[in-house]
Amino acid sequence: MRNMRRRNFLKSSAALAAAISSLPSAASASSASQTDGPSDELNPSGIRVAGIRMIGVVDGKYKVWTKRMGSGPVKVLLLHGGPGFTHDYLEAMESFLPQASIEMVYYDQLGCGNSDVPDDPSLWTLDRYLAEVEEVRQGLGLDNFVLYGHSWGSILGIEYALRYPQHLRGLVISNMTAGTQAYLKHIAALRDQLLSPDERKRLDALEAAKDYDNPDYSRILQQLYPQMMCRIQPWPEPVTRAFRIYNKKIYNQMQGKSEFEVTGNLKGWERWDRLHEIAVKTLVLGSQHDEMAPEDMRKMASMMPNATCAICPNGSHLDMWDDQAVYFDHLLAFLRSV
Repeated sequence: MRNMRRRNFLKSSAALAAAISSLPSAASASSASQTDGPSDELNPSGIRVAGIRMIGVVDGKYKVWTKRMGSGPVKVLLLHGGPGFTHDYLEAMESFLPQASIEMVYYDQLGCGNSDVPDDPSLWTLDRYLAEVEEVRQGLGLDNFVLYGHSWGSILGIEYALRYPQHLRGLVISNMTAGTQAYLKHIAALRDQLLSPDERKRLDALEAAKDYDNPDYSRILQQLYPQMMCRIQPWPEPVTRAFRIYNKKIYNQMQGKSEFEVTGNLKGWERWDRLHEIAVKTLVLGSQHDEMAPEDMRKMASMMPNATCAICPNGSHLDMWDDQAVYFDHLLAFLRSV
């Protein structure tokens, strides 16, 4: 009896193995839909990789990380802020865009997060990053797409819309004014409003001495950030993660040592005089408690021929988190309209 059961088991196992061996040929007809894109020297073929695709940039010398999520006729490429931060703090998008049948693509800019991190200061310029966005677009095969920028990502978005408008279906400018001087003017007013006279005097003295590593400087920043960066407590984990892993070298070279002084190579950036050239349908998103003045955001939209503005009443710089319902109501309505 024991031997008979063993023979039956072996026969069943052989039949099962034969059935399994036939599966690859049955699935081969639909293999294209079961993988995440064509193979090349940076990406494997024939497997699913959770939407991740590495793209060659700087003429193929380096590679950057992208991740595609969701599907639908509207495709959105997300440009994170910084400079030097990562896609991580934009992860709120995952809870809204794919469910609305909108295809979204994360992208860590060179030097950030999951992308290559070369030690080459000559790479950290606006012009070089603008060229990178176009390389990423080509590598992903995107056209007639929506470009979303947040903060520094909106600087890239504005520049891209001026240089490559033929590829755009829409543009989202989130939490960024059209020039450094307007930003500095508003941030100075916020310092007066949110800090005591003694703290403001101390902050001014530390910045005058360029003593950014002083513990008092960090302490004062920690008073300001919960009021104008992200107003919910505790901060969401993707936000704390982004602050933990950002590339300080890139940030310091392009922005400067402080959120409140622009001493890097972006200090002369101004595009107010060219906003009228951006004809693509555009949404300008801001917040009442942001580092960027709400009146500046409204002014930007009024200067573009096909733009609208929405202000989140309870949000700050990271309004996709601290005024989430309002933010995504406006964003999704715009994306459905393009």
